[in-house]
Amino acid sequence: MGTLTSCSLTTLNLRFRVCPVRGAFSGRIRPLEHKSSMNICFLCKERSKREIFGRRFDRFTCFSINGNEGEDNTSKGSNLTTTSPEGAEERNSDKFNSEEAPASVSSRSPNMSSVGPPYDNFQVDSFKLMELLGPEKVDPTDVKLIKEKLFGYSTFWVTREEPFGDLGEGVLFLGNLRGTREEVFAKLLRQLAEVTGDKYNLFMVEEPNSEGPDPRGGPRVSFGLLRKEVSEPGPTSLWQYMIALLLFVLTIGSCVELGIASQINRLPPEVVKYFTDPNATDPPDMQLLFPFLDSALPLAYGVLGVQLFHEVGHFLAAFTKKVKLGIPYFIPNITLGSFGAITQFKSILPDRRTKVDISIAGPFAGAALSFPMFCVGLLLSSNPGAAGDLVQVPSMLFQGSLLLGLISRATLGYAAMHAATVSIHPLVIAGWCGLTTSAFNMLPVGCLDGGRALQGAFGKNALISFGLTTYTMLGLGVLGGPLSLPWGLYVLICQRTPEKPCLNDVSEVGTWRRTALIVAIFLVVLTLLPLSDELAEEMGIGLVTTF
Repeated sequence: MGTLTSCSLTTLNLRFRVCPVRGAFSGRIRPLEHKSSMNICFLCKERSKREIFGRRFDRFTCFSINGNEGEDNTSKGSNLTTTSPEGAEERNSDKFNSEEAPASVSSRSPNMSSVGPPYDNFQVDSFKLMELLGPEKVDPTDVKLIKEKLFGYSTFWVTREEPFGDLGEGVLFLGNLRGTREEVFAKLLRQLAEVTGDKYNLFMVEEPNSEGPDPRGGPRVSFGLLRKEVSEPGPTSLWQYMIALLLFVLTIGSCVELGIASQINRLPPEVVKYFTDPNATDPPDMQLLFPFLDSALPLAYGVLGVQLFHEVGHFLAAFTKKVKLGIPYFIPNITLGSFGAITQFKSILPDRRTKVDISIAGPFAGAALSFPMFCVGLLLSSNPGAAGDLVQVPSMLFQGSLLLGLISRATLGYAAMHAATVSIHPLVIAGWCGLTTSAFNMLPVGCLDGGRALQGAFGKNALISFGLTTYTMLGLGVLGGPLSLPWGLYVLICQRTPEKPCLNDVSEVGTWRRTALIVAIFLVVLTLLPLSDELAEEMGIGLVTTF
């Protein structure tokens, strides 16, 4: 117990200093040769196995000036030097006096710093402290081993290394490819598992700032190395499940509210004022809404069903690709019922094809259910036998979408559409909301479904260009009409960051995937592009008042 007390951090003169060769705090723990084997420093005895804040404390040099219990080395003026495990350097020492009082922090003289080094306590600068508390970096020993065992003249000849990752916690190997990129990458993955086990993830990415393409065709590649605990997404926590459940309940409420608002021609004046007057903040008496709940539920079921089917499309595509997805966070919205959901990847995607397939599966599934609902609703709206189920909506509503407005005009006719109100079936509203939500989520920006798909099909540079164009069109109200501003703010707050790279972030996705994505984006623009007043008047869609 006496030995441990004399080596504790509170009573020892335990000092860390900057390594003059490798930089600040870059050396490893180097044990000192003490005179007595019974009084070896506790940190020296443990070496690099000690952990502080959950991080390995193996990047510092231990300078202990307590050679024996009960010695005041500062008064003796002893001089210490670091020693290595292979051969310890001799240090100057004096005769130890066992009768002297034990050294402690409180017993030191105020001017002791003039005698010894000015490092009396832990002197860890803020940068290195953040590095200590930050993500785990790649072990330099493993980097050396990987360069020797994996890379070479038959796979990839490494010429230099750079930091890799969001915080530079990984290593990016740059050099020259010595074979087909897919075959080399598969070989490197097998050898990495044999050499380091399940410790690291290896990424094949495009070489940053490359001067030209690869001689074999395609972009030049480089390989990034990250620890798995850093690169792989973390598990979903309990509070995230609670937030997702709360948002889902709010989404159900917004869908029911949309169903009630669709019956605006039947609602009491107090309720109509609440839904139509922008200055109305106080909700009406809830008892006035109870008679309309039964007729509002079918529309609510339809809108909510489209959103759920959208997420089912994502999960089915991810299941076939053996990719894990997180729990969806539904975003409620009274105008559409829901803005969709935020669904995160919970595993690293193997390649860009997988990213495209999973990303477009959700909007395609939502559109595949919404479009038949929209068409069936239009057919029922023109059927005199279903007049009892129809609701009255303003004809100006159909000017919000060029594509959907033209389809409605072609189905219902000029007389029905060129009036103040139009009688339509609730399925038309459900299909319209579902198609609009799917179109919004397919916009090529950020980590929306469209942004992920575009990044996987054409690369990150194409996403940046399309993203700036999309933000501009949303800001000017060219896309989405009155919903452009709230949707743009939603993307900026929640979905603006591009998706992280795949393990194989270089191989192409194929022509048909790119073609399908281009067609989908074209249909998205037609869906979100509102009709101008002149075109709407000429087509007979809604009444346009001319002053």
